[in-house]
Amino acid sequence: MGILSRTSYVIRSKINSILNRAEDPTETLDYSYEQMRDQLQQVKRGIADLTTQKKRLEMQKRRLEENVDKHNEQARTAVQQGREDLARRALEKKKTKMNQIEDLERQIGELQSQQNRLIEQKDELQTRIEEFRTKKETMKARYEAAEASSTVSEAMTATGEEFEDVGRAIERAEEKTEDMEARAAALDELHESGAFEDVISDKDSIDRELEAMSADSGVEAELETLKAEMGEETEPEEGEAADLEDLESEVADEDVDAELAELQEDES
Repeated sequence: MGILSRTSYVIRSKINSILNRAEDPTETLDYSYEQMRDQLQQVKRGIADLTTQKKRLEMQKRRLEENVDKHNEQARTAVQQGREDLARRALEKKKTKMNQIEDLERQIGELQSQQNRLIEQKDELQTRIEEFRTKKETMKARYEAAEASSTVSEAMTATGEEFEDVGRAIERAEEKTEDMEARAAALDELHESGAFEDVISDKDSIDRELEAMSADSGVEAELETLKAEMGEETEPEEGEAADLEDLESEVADEDVDAELAELQEDES
């Protein structure tokens, strides 16, 4: 097999494979049924044409038979009149017509045999067509049922695959959520433990604890200082009021002494 022959063979094989996949059995069955019905119609037309030809020959035979009777009467009449020559001629025509009638009868017999065979073939073909129609409808019903079942199965398979994908997606989402929750909890724990400060500081836990204690003691000391200052501010206010009274009394006594001294000078 040459290269071109092998290529052609491969191409035809692929085309046939594509056509087989694209073929709809129900359409093929309907097409075959219509083809058989067309053949039946052709057989019926053939029988009708054959019957028409036979009828024409039978009509021609009847005309010839009438001519035979006519020539027979002519021969009788000629003999009665003593015209043997005319009687001979009438009998010769009768003989010719008789030969034609025999030929027509043979042809009509052949046509009748053909007609009978065609009728038998027509009946047989019609029976086969009816059987095929029953099988066709049964096969179509089975095919449509199988197709529907296959469609449902494919849909269920696709749905199952989609559910599997959805299940895997949910699992991945749950895993990511758990990871994020664990990460958030870990970050909170590290933040509370001060691990984030350890990253940017060189102090250890003891240093941080001492600093916290120092800060607390400093706060307490400052608080005591403020309390003490607040107490001192309250007491000096009372003392300052007493000093002011003494000062006022001293100022009043000096004025009195001065005025008394002036009076004494005026009297002297």
